[in-house]
Amino acid sequence: MPSKCASAKFGVIPWHLDEVFCRINGQVHYLWRAMDQDGQILDILVQRKRNKPAADRFFRKLKKQGNSPRKIVTDKLTSYRAPRKMHFPLTHHITDRWQNNRAENSHQVTRMRERKMRKFKSLVQAQRFLSAMGEIYDHFQMGRHKTTATVYRTLLKRSLDSWRTIAQNPLSA
Repeated sequence: MPSKCASAKFGVIPWHLDEVFCRINGQVHYLWRAMDQDGQILDILVQRKRNKPAADRFFRKLKKQGNSPRKIVTDKLTSYRAPRKMHFPLTHHITDRWQNNRAENSHQVTRMRERKMRKFKSLVQAQRFLSAMGEIYDHFQMGRHKTTATVYRTLLKRSLDSWRTIAQNPLSA
């Protein structure tokens, strides 16, 4: 059975894209996030603008991964249209109401991190921190609602063991 990453890579599942504002050193910036249907974060980008060139930059970053989704689910922000047609012309674009709740709810975790850190101090720090934390969060997110307690404990133990190995030898990862 292919992993979540493999299924996202070959375009069998939809991507959910969204942006949310966050204050960095008193200025408004936008956190762009792409995730798959299981909530795994595909990419994060922090930018100053929320317009067509900003969306184009985000789509270019997504395309560099070599991924191509079957469909893209976004809110009704018009900045998504032209870059999506240019970078993913065969992908179906869905902007229906309530369809993008997965991406909207993923911002709650970011807000909690932001509060604990007492706001982000710079654009570079926010980008670096959120990108790293997205990967760490995905490492421990196993879909508890999809498994029994015994299987969940086994998966969690396996994740913790691999995390300890990575933490002890960061160059081997």
